[in-house]
Amino acid sequence: MEHELAAALEPIMSDLEGPGGVQPDLRDEPWRDDSGTASAFLYAPDGSGQGISIELGQPTVTQVVALADQVQEWAVESLWSMGRATNWPPCPHHPSSHPLAAVARAGRAVWTCPTLSTEISEIGTLAV
Repeated sequence: MEHELAAALEPIMSDLEGPGGVQPDLRDEPWRDDSGTASAFLYAPDGSGQGISIELGQPTVTQVVALADQVQEWAVESLWSMGRATNWPPCPHHPSSHPLAAVARAGRAVWTCPTLSTEISEIGTLAV
């Protein structure tokens, strides 16, 4: 797997190990031919897959936030197909309402409550 993609994906994969998460079958199957991007596939337990990608050469924070959005979309679909709650990662302030949102804040990639704009944790530290 392309180094920048693997590095940006690492903290998100760590967060998927936390409560309410689901582990993907991550495959190094590039699906974009653009030399300025790196891509791979995430597969769910039901066999469905979704491509993820980043633009190479961007700041790591930008890459992590972009991937977090894509992985979150995959996780929501995977959890739905399993009959589980789809608000991953769940907002601790509104646990039955909505998931957290990935944003870049002060040079860091963080999960925030989209309603309150409250920072919850740095991406990669949910499972800690």
